[in-house]
Amino acid sequence: MAVLGIDPGLDGALVLYGGDDDILLFDMPTVETVVHKKKKRQIDAYQVANMIERHRDRITHAIVEQVGSMPEQGITSAFNFGYGAGVLYGVLAANVVPVQFVAPAVWKRQFGLIGKGKDASRIAASRIAPHFSGYWPLKKHDGRAEAFLLAAWGMLRGVPANFGGTD
Repeated sequence: MAVLGIDPGLDGALVLYGGDDDILLFDMPTVETVVHKKKKRQIDAYQVANMIERHRDRITHAIVEQVGSMPEQGITSAFNFGYGAGVLYGVLAANVVPVQFVAPAVWKRQFGLIGKGKDASRIAASRIAPHFSGYWPLKKHDGRAEAFLLAAWGMLRGVPANFGGTD
């Protein structure tokens, strides 16, 4: 059995983590679309669904970073980010995967990452699982490390009795 950790950004990732040497990592699949004559990337719901369906029998639950718009973020950007998070939640719900949304401050506190940059997530993930450090060697791989840390956070907590909702 394994926990699915999801960093929901376009440069995020999905990590299925069963402990020890059991890890499957998927960069967030995206597809390029044209909206109002402009190209834009969106999460590829079909590919996410395909991955989850292939591994559904192993997934006990999913831990998804709870995201929201930021003050400096534009309206379109905030909508697109929310759309992507909604796509992920819809795919998980359709596959009957229990989901827990967790605020960044909650899971980051567990690993001593409050107030630290993205590199700190890569370092923390490598400290916890040094044999997986090859999965996030570059700065651009911070989404992979954070998805792993979300899954590790979920493993540490187990499946809560009142599973679902936010923490």
